[in-house]
Amino acid sequence: MAFLSAIETPAQVNIQPYVNKVNPDAPARKTRTGMIIVGKPDTVRVFSAYSGGASSGVRYAETANKLQAVLGDGVQVYCMPIPSAAEFYTPEAATAWTHSQLPTISKIFDTLDKRVKAVDVYTTLGQHASEPIYSRTDHHWAPLGAYYAARELARVAKVPFRDLTHYDKHVVSNYVGSMSSYAKDPAVKSSPEDFVYYTPRGANYTAKRNVYTVKGKRVVSETGLQPSDYFIPFKGAGAYCTFMGGDYNNTQVTTSVNNGRRLLVIKDSFGNAIPPFLFFSFEQVHVLDFRYFNGNLKQYVKDNGITDVLMANVLEIALSGNNSTRYDAMLNKQ
Repeated sequence: MAFLSAIETPAQVNIQPYVNKVNPDAPARKTRTGMIIVGKPDTVRVFSAYSGGASSGVRYAETANKLQAVLGDGVQVYCMPIPSAAEFYTPEAATAWTHSQLPTISKIFDTLDKRVKAVDVYTTLGQHASEPIYSRTDHHWAPLGAYYAARELARVAKVPFRDLTHYDKHVVSNYVGSMSSYAKDPAVKSSPEDFVYYTPRGANYTAKRNVYTVKGKRVVSETGLQPSDYFIPFKGAGAYCTFMGGDYNNTQVTTSVNNGRRLLVIKDSFGNAIPPFLFFSFEQVHVLDFRYFNGNLKQYVKDNGITDVLMANVLEIALSGNNSTRYDAMLNKQ
């Protein structure tokens, strides 16, 4: 399958179209819940289809532009739309069931204000698609995919970055993630994989978490910032929650880096796996989920001396109407 596009993007990005050479001839079928299952028994890959078009990216880009305008020139905003697994692992047999995500990402970058810096993870993920950068049985990417995304951010932001030789590797065996419940297909449970994550070695850091109690998607109470760790190991289907314990918190990490750069990552769950790869890059890394943070975003940036803000969202969530609504709420909070 070749997802190709001639869409022009700004000079700051040169997106490389992706051609599937990983599993172009794999068999594919739909589950009764609409998920796409690719491959043979014991090693199937499951993902949801993408239905967006090019124009659907405009609103997300406009949200990034507004964020940059409100925060001002003293803060640098970065826009990182993250493609889902469907973009890289859809075989020829399933091309009619999903759209290419490249036109949407190109449109996002094309619509960005010149002050906002685009972070093209589409190209770098495509270059590493033969590696385990997405989980086969979960809707998230794998930590390895987040590593390559963090490396690209560090390049664009012009901060130091250390490769995986500076990390300890941890393996959770027989992992079957969220797609078992989403797909409701026995093939998923029959295709366990390794969940592999990495912890920085020799990085002196301290972390604090403000943990939320959420009911009906609303935060009803908060603990306030308490000492914690970034890594809270989970087994089984919840292994991806190893990062901060999941989404229901605001986390702040202080590192031994002394470069005056303080990063705020505004994210959905895909963004949870990015920050550990930046503990050698920024003196502070703050993480908040736009779906649950109830504070005033501009005030948070000011109070914490934030110099860099990353918007990191998987494409389906980036394009949701709730995204721009929540950003407006955070910026207008009294």
